[in-house]
Amino acid sequence: MQSEKSSSAAGEGNENAVIERYARGAQAREAALCCPISYDPKLLRVIPAEIIERDYGCGDPSQFVRPGDTVLDLGSGSGKIAYIAAQIAGKTGRVIGVDFNPAMLSLARKYQTEVAAKIGFANVEFRRGKIQDLALDLDALERALAERPVKSVEDLQWLAQTCEQLRRQSPLIESGSIDLVLSNCVLNLVNESEKQQLFSEIFRVTRIGGRVAISDIVSDESIPDALKADADLWSGCISGAFQEEAFLAAFEEAGFRGIELVKRDEKPWRVINGIEFRAVTVLAHKVQQGPSLDRNQAVIYRGPFKQVIDDEGTVFERGVRQAVSDKTFELFQSAYAQHVYPVPPHQDIPATEALPFESPHGARRDPRQSKGMDYRESTDAGSCCEPGCCDPA
Repeated sequence: MQSEKSSSAAGEGNENAVIERYARGAQAREAALCCPISYDPKLLRVIPAEIIERDYGCGDPSQFVRPGDTVLDLGSGSGKIAYIAAQIAGKTGRVIGVDFNPAMLSLARKYQTEVAAKIGFANVEFRRGKIQDLALDLDALERALAERPVKSVEDLQWLAQTCEQLRRQSPLIESGSIDLVLSNCVLNLVNESEKQQLFSEIFRVTRIGGRVAISDIVSDESIPDALKADADLWSGCISGAFQEEAFLAAFEEAGFRGIELVKRDEKPWRVINGIEFRAVTVLAHKVQQGPSLDRNQAVIYRGPFKQVIDDEGTVFERGVRQAVSDKTFELFQSAYAQHVYPVPPHQDIPATEALPFESPHGARRDPRQSKGMDYRESTDAGSCCEPGCCDPA
């Protein structure tokens, strides 16, 4: 019990330290809060110097934004990544920044009109909330508290009910509404007891077929409790870091697939008591949920390895036409496109007519299953023999 109390007190102290330190960081630059990062200079030209100066991060997850995306920036801070993402997402896209710190939100909102005028459209908004509770709109809660301040035990019950009502009826971020969730060196600031909820919330708001791109600080070793209790190290993005293997496991446990370590700094950002802390960026995908269907699809793993294993435990052998479910086929085309050749069926099988996928892991797909048992087409050799004339236009 004493240990739980100490952990709770440390978590509360760390959270207060984060709020205070980033409030100061919104007023003047805190050099210790960021790693050196290169951004596309063309995308920085429209962003005011005050925002750039007071942005803190360890990577550039905005490079994974696509035109037309609805983007969620977790811990949006001064708004720099959100404004970069806005330019890539374009006029048909949308960017939502979520932050808990009022000072940072004020700085980010200060330049919305100015940036919109420079890029020619307004597609950015900033909302107040905790990234581990993306359903609760804290601005809406503040308005409710202004009308009925908490003054009694009965009021506490009303407050709990109001929070649940807000989450259910008017969530800050709706489930399955986001194409790309990105974050830049923020997940490590969340209290340890809430990190599982954090990943569950990220998974909840991501749409099927959507992605997450997270840049953060990780450690090569487990962090001792003494460092975790150091509020200064915690607010400095150090002692709240995930151990690097646990970081990847958290994405998998939340339900993401196609998880890739797309960036890992060779040199550590800091070393504390022999423990190395470095920046990484992880890209992951949310795939179709529900039953797996057999639609006569296959993939051929290209190599270079003799075989690889996916998140479901299926072993893919180099050069082998392997049967996959519709969910796996979709994932391979989005997350693993550079590693496989997709083999779609000649005649598409609608999902409404498909049978459950029951092939054993690693089963080969007979070519006739994809082509059709009655496939009898014959073709002649092309007439082109000159070098280059058969190249695709």
